[in-house]
Amino acid sequence: MNMVEYQQKDSYSVSDLVEIVRILRGEQGCPWDRQQTHHSIKADFIEETYEVIEAIEKNDSDLLKEELGDVLLQVVFHCVLEEEKNSFNFGDICTGICRKLIVRHPHVFADVQADSTEQVLRNWDSIKMHTKHQQSYTDTLKSVPKPLPALMRAEKVSKRAARSGLLQVQNAENSIQSASEKLSEIRNAVVSGNKSSAEKSLGELLFLCAEISNSLGVDAETALRDSTESFIEKFSETERSAVTKPENT
Repeated sequence: MNMVEYQQKDSYSVSDLVEIVRILRGEQGCPWDRQQTHHSIKADFIEETYEVIEAIEKNDSDLLKEELGDVLLQVVFHCVLEEEKNSFNFGDICTGICRKLIVRHPHVFADVQADSTEQVLRNWDSIKMHTKHQQSYTDTLKSVPKPLPALMRAEKVSKRAARSGLLQVQNAENSIQSASEKLSEIRNAVVSGNKSSAEKSLGELLFLCAEISNSLGVDAETALRDSTESFIEKFSETERSAVTKPENT
């Protein structure tokens, strides 16, 4: 297909997207696209993903459609980079994820019984450990990606530890009591001027907040994001009041 034909199409497929990225990366393509590597565009992937989340939170379907397209472009671009090295192609990606879904849903594609979400998650964890050759639950905790936002990573680690059945899972009330004790530790560290102790206790407090979120069935990242937005609104009101307040005469 020539360039004019690409411009005249009424609709496009994933195959078209892959071919367009190949063209952009080709000798007659775009200088910027040809220069990119996995590392040079990795931050773009994160940014596009967050923009998808923002579209979801706005309940904006048109924006969601656009942002999902941007994420798909990131997937295809990284795929083409590997395709150029004869490593894998888009078909390999699709094959891999399809096989993973089939293997991890034996209650749908095989004869395993799973009548509840909890049982599905336990099966998922067990299958994941086997397919990733993880020898212990500790391996599953260590596999939570370190580049994740710290609060999100803490929440995922806490959830996996709880599902292992090896720990006595604290309910929200017990976690809140533990958090109160950590606050006292932080207060004592501040009074004594012990910064390293305060930092350690603060980290433990934040992890306890992730545990409390799990106990309550609340997403910690969402809760913190909403509180941050609320703070900005309150600050804005304070600033407007300060600007409009008449000067003393």
